Amino acid sequence: MSEENKVSPGAPVEPQVAQAQAEGAAQQGPELNLNDLSAIRSILDVASSRGAFKAGEMAAVGTVYNKLSAFLDSVAGKKE
Repeated sequence: MSEENKVSPGAPVEPQVAQAQAEGAAQQGPELNLNDLSAIRSILDVASSRGAFKAGEMAAVGTVYNKLSAFLDSVAGKKE
């Protein structure tokens, strides 16, 4: 074993553990559930009612909002 690969006794291993945990989390990927999507729909609704978007942006925001609402409504219909 070369000198650079040796770990001295008592040396902290936290960086190695943190790296392993980060790699495990990266393999799982981020989680996004229906509650998150519903929150996004509410955020878009509140932001648009408070004038957070310019007039030229409203069409794109409205399209995304409508698609998201349709998706959430269809999922809610399947649960019932």
